[in-house]
Amino acid sequence: MSKYNEPVSANITSVLREVRVFPPTKDFSKHAHIKSLSHYRKLYNESIKSPEKFWGQQAKNELVWFKPWKKVLQWKEPFAKWFIGGQLNVSVNCLDKHLETPVANRAAIIWEGEPAASGKPGEERTLTYRQLHREVCLFANVLKRNGIKKGDRVIIYLPMVPEAAIAMLACSRIGAVHSVVFGGYSAQSVADRIFDSQAKMVITADGGFRRGACVQLKKNVDDALALKDAQGNLLAKTIEKVIVLRRACNDIHIQEGRDVWWHREIEYVDAECPAAKLDSEHPLFILYTSGSTGKPKGILHSTGGYLLGAKMTTKYVFDLQETDVYWCTADVGWVTGHSYVVYGPLANGATSLMYEGAPNFPEPDRFWRIIEKYSVSVLYTAPTAIRAFMKWGVEWPKKHDLSSLRVLGTVGEPINPEAWIWYHEVIGGKRCPIVDTWWQTETGGIMITPLPGATPTKPGSATLPFFGVLPEVVDNNGDPVPRNTGGKLVIRKPWPGMLRGIWGDQQRYKEVYWSEVKGSYFTGDGCRQDKDGYFWIVGRIDDVLNVAGHRIGTAEVESALVSNQKVAEAAVVGRPDELKGQALVAFVTLKTGVPALPELREELRNHVAKEIGPVAKPDDIRFAEALPKTRSGKIMRRLLKQIACGIEIKGDTTTLEDLSVLARLSQNEE
Repeated sequence: MSKYNEPVSANITSVLREVRVFPPTKDFSKHAHIKSLSHYRKLYNESIKSPEKFWGQQAKNELVWFKPWKKVLQWKEPFAKWFIGGQLNVSVNCLDKHLETPVANRAAIIWEGEPAASGKPGEERTLTYRQLHREVCLFANVLKRNGIKKGDRVIIYLPMVPEAAIAMLACSRIGAVHSVVFGGYSAQSVADRIFDSQAKMVITADGGFRRGACVQLKKNVDDALALKDAQGNLLAKTIEKVIVLRRACNDIHIQEGRDVWWHREIEYVDAECPAAKLDSEHPLFILYTSGSTGKPKGILHSTGGYLLGAKMTTKYVFDLQETDVYWCTADVGWVTGHSYVVYGPLANGATSLMYEGAPNFPEPDRFWRIIEKYSVSVLYTAPTAIRAFMKWGVEWPKKHDLSSLRVLGTVGEPINPEAWIWYHEVIGGKRCPIVDTWWQTETGGIMITPLPGATPTKPGSATLPFFGVLPEVVDNNGDPVPRNTGGKLVIRKPWPGMLRGIWGDQQRYKEVYWSEVKGSYFTGDGCRQDKDGYFWIVGRIDDVLNVAGHRIGTAEVESALVSNQKVAEAAVVGRPDELKGQALVAFVTLKTGVPALPELREELRNHVAKEIGPVAKPDDIRFAEALPKTRSGKIMRRLLKQIACGIEIKGDTTTLEDLSVLARLSQNEE
C-alpha cells in the first residue's frame, strides 16, 4: 500500500485566513516582459493547447542551435525526448553568442568573498562575458589534457567561487557530464556520488571559507578516495585525476600522478576550444538529492530542454532586464545554483552575483551590505533565510540603502504569510513584487510562480503555473478534487526541463515519480487550489501527520506558530503516540528579547488552536536558541524527529551549519 494513501487535510491555515491580494503596480507592469494577467493567460493557454508549437517557437527564439531539430517532442510515458535531432551547446548559449554584442564587455559574474573576522574586506572579482569565455575555454582544454572526453562524468566539489561556474561550463563545452557536490557534504557523500556516477575526475579546492574558518575540501576528497565498501573495495576507484584550485587556505597533500594544480595546468593550454556539437538529449548534469534514508537519487538533466526551461524562467519570473544586477543566494551545489546562479542568468546575458560566506558573518547585515554595494536589483533567497533576518531585527537592513531592489523572490519551501509581508515591507519597501516560486531538483526550473507585472499575489501562495506546466490537485484515485480541498500535487503533461530519469536506475524513476498517480508526475507535495485557481503548497506529503485520525500539515502548524508576534521560527515534527498515533512536537525560536517563559508554551498552543483548530495544537513545545540547518538554510527535520522521539542522532550531519545546535537541543531534553 502507498505511504501516501490518505488524503491531505484541507484544514490548513491559508484556507481559514483572510487573504490579502497584492496587485501589480502600473509603473512596474508597463516595462515588464509580461504586462498583464490577460497577457499571461493568452501565452499560457497557447502553451497548453499547442505545446509542441509553443515550445518549438520558444526554442527557436531563445536558443542558438548548430542543427535544427526534426521533432519537438517524443513522449513514451514516463520518458520524454525534446527537440529530437537538434544539436547545440550550453556554453555557446551562455557565452559565445554574446561575444559579438555589447554584452561581451558586461559583467557576467561579480564575486564577493567572505570578509575576515577582523573586519578586513573579502576578496572581490568581476569577470566580463569575454573574460569568462576565455577562462572556460582554457579550463575545457585542461579537462581534455587530463583525459576527459564527451560523456565522462566529472565531480565538482568546490566552494562558491567563480571557478565552480567555470568548471560547469567547461564540462558542458566538451560534452562531459558534471555532478556538483555541495561543499558542505562529507567524504562519504563524495565517495557515494563518485561510485554511483563512475566519475573519472574530481575538481576541488584546497578549501573554502566559512565564518572565518577553512573548510578542508581537498582533505575530504583524499578521505573519499580511500573509503571502501563492506567487501573492502574502493568506492572511488574510477577516479583518475584530481584538479585542485589553490586558495591559500591550508597545506594539503598532493599525490603525484593523480593530483594537479588548476593554476599550473592552465599554463599548458591555450584559449582556443571549439564547442562540441551535442545532441539536445545529451546528458548535461547529474545532481544527487539527499534523503534521510536510502541511496541518494542521481537526477539526470539533458541539454536542450533543461537550458530552455532555465533561460525562460529566469527571464520571465524575474522580469530580467539589461540593467539588472541579479543575486540568487543559493550555492551551486543545489539545483537552484545550477539554474539560477549559472545557466539561466548567463543564457540571458545577465550579471549574476556570487557570494562565498554566511548571511550573518561578520555581522547580520552581510546581505544588505552587499545589495547596497553592488546595487542589486533582483534578490532570490530562501524563506528560512528571511525568517532568520526577521529574528535578527529590522535595524540591520535599515542601516543600508536597498532602493536598487525591484524584484524579490523566494525558493526552497513554502513561505509563511508573516515572512512574506516582512520581506515585502522591510526589504522591498512595499514597492517590489515578490515571486514565491515552487519547483524541485527534478523539474529543472520553476513550475508555479507569479510573474511580476502580471500576477496579483497572495502571501503564502505560489499562485499560477508557468508556461507549459499543467498541475492538478488530485485525490488517491488521481481524480481532481474540488477547489479549497487538499490533495496531492501532480503534473499532467511533460515539460522540456523535466528530469530524464535517475542515473543508472530507470526502474526507480518509474516507481518514485510515475506509479503513485497513473499517467502523471507525482511531486510528493500536498497542495490545494483556492477559488481563483491559485496553488497553495502545503509541503511534503510525508510531512503531513495523522493525529487522532486527522491529517495535519506540519508546514501549516509552523506557519500558525510564526504568525505569533513573539515567534521567529518554528519547525514541527511528529513522534509516535499510543493514544493519537502521532503527536505534534514544535521546536520554536523566539524573537530577540522574548523570554522563554513556561506560560508561553500554553499561549502558543492556544494560538495554533485559534489559527487552525484544536486538533492542531502541538502536544509539546520546546524552545530553542536555534534550529539545526544545512548551510543552504534548510531545517534538518529528520534530526528534530530523532530528538523528539528521544533516540540517538543518526545519519550524516556534516551539512549542518552549526553542529553545536544539536548539542544544545539534546541538553535541553536532559
